[in-house]
Amino acid sequence: MTAPSTFGLSTEARNLHWLLSNLVEEVPGVHSVTVVSSDGLMLLSSDPGLATATASGRKDGPRGSSADLATIVSGIGSLTIGAAKLMDGGGVKQTMVAMEEGSVFVMSISDGSLLGVHATPDCDMSVVAYHMALFVGRAGHVLTPELRSELRKSMESTQ
Repeated sequence: MTAPSTFGLSTEARNLHWLLSNLVEEVPGVHSVTVVSSDGLMLLSSDPGLATATASGRKDGPRGSSADLATIVSGIGSLTIGAAKLMDGGGVKQTMVAMEEGSVFVMSISDGSLLGVHATPDCDMSVVAYHMALFVGRAGHVLTPELRSELRKSMESTQ
C-alpha cells in the first residue's frame, strides 16, 4: 500500500490516516478501506490512486480506484438506512456483503459518516468487524465539521 501524503495536515487528520493505514496493514485479508461523509464524499482512503494488479492479474481492490469503493460504501449505506426506516429498525450499525470473490463491510461512524472495507472472501469476518469497531471508536469523536472539511480538501488535492 502506498500511504497518502499527510504533509500539511493537522495532527487529528494525520492520526486518522495512520489508523486507516494500520487497519489495512494489520488485518489479514483487508484489501482497501475508505471513510465516506454523510453526503457521499470520500474523506479518507487507504489507496488514493489506482488499484494495482497482482501477479495473477487481478486488481487489489475494487475495479479502478478507491473512489469506486467510496461509491459502493455510500450506496450500501444509503440503501440500508432506507431499509431500516421502512422496517422501523432503528439506526444501521453494520452491513456486510459476502460475494464469491470478496466481501464488503460498511459500519456507521458518527454524524452519518461511514467506514467501508473491501476484503478477501476468506477473511475472518469477526476480526475485520472488531478492527472496524476499534477504528470507529477512535475516529468517531474527532470527525468534527472542521476535520471533515480538511480531509475533503486533502482528498481533492490527491485526485
